[in-house]
This record gives sequence, structure tokens and C-alpha cells, in this order.
Amino acid sequence: MNAGRTGLGNRRAHKGPVVAAGPAHPAVMAAIHAASFLPDEAWGTAIFAGHLSLPGTFGFVHEAGGVVLARAAADEAEILTIAVAPEARRRGAARAMLRAAIAEAAARGATTLFLEVSSANSVARALYESEGFGQVGKRRGYYEDGTDALVLAKKLSAGAGAAR
Repeated sequence: MNAGRTGLGNRRAHKGPVVAAGPAHPAVMAAIHAASFLPDEAWGTAIFAGHLSLPGTFGFVHEAGGVVLARAAADEAEILTIAVAPEARRRGAARAMLRAAIAEAAARGATTLFLEVSSANSVARALYESEGFGQVGKRRGYYEDGTDALVLAKKLSAGAGAAR
């Protein structure tokens, strides 16, 4: 998605390509998610709004067409979803959002950040590995197509921002 379609405006309106998600972003987040996933897997505006209203939940939107939603509780954090619209892929949006989520989780006191990824998603797996995530578990047949979900984790330095 281009910035106009996502409703994020032009780059000069922001201090960078990644902006913290707030009450104005659920529809944009849902549109990006819908472009990134099959219709029965895409999250709607109400899901994003509901999550963002919960304590400990945070998200970021990339102006090129990306979204990440995560939550932190006690000393753990979890990425709930990360998505990049097809036309914005392979340009660094996922890495930028992942790093923003890592930094925010650490700033909120998390010492470990978890996520799940399909065993068939080699591109995402390579990104997560390059950012220091390692496999800590597996959910066999977790996804509707029968693929396994790999549970990945990254150790963080709580309060220190992005730890690598």
C-alpha cells in the first residue's frame, strides 16, 4: 500500500516511516492486515481498536504499508501480529516495525519477546533469526493449512530499548 491508501499522509508529516499506533489507526491497520492475509485470517478494525484499548498493548504502523501489534505484561512481551502489504515487501518495513516493537517491549520492562511464525514462512523466519530470535517451541498443525507454528523468543534488556 502506498502512504495515500493507508491514510498516513506524506513522509514529511512524520518523524520517520514508523509511527506509534493510536486511536486514529485501527482502520488503517485493518486495511494493511487485509491486504496481507487471506480474508478469513485478516483482522478487522474492531479487533485492532479493541487490542489498542487494552493496557499493555502497543502497535506501530509503517507508512509504506506495514503494521505490528504487541502486548507487554510483567517481564514478557508478545508480538500478536505483524504484516506488510504485498507491494511494500522486501523494502525494510518489517524490520523497522520489528525493531520498534523490540525497543518498546524493552522500554516497558520486558526481558523476553515472543512471537509465532509459520514453519513455511522462510522469509519471516530469516528476518526474525537475523534480529536475534530463536525457536523455543512448536505448535504442530497450528495453522488452518496444517503447517506448524514455531514459537520464537528474543532476550531483551529491560528498559534499554532495542537489544541485539
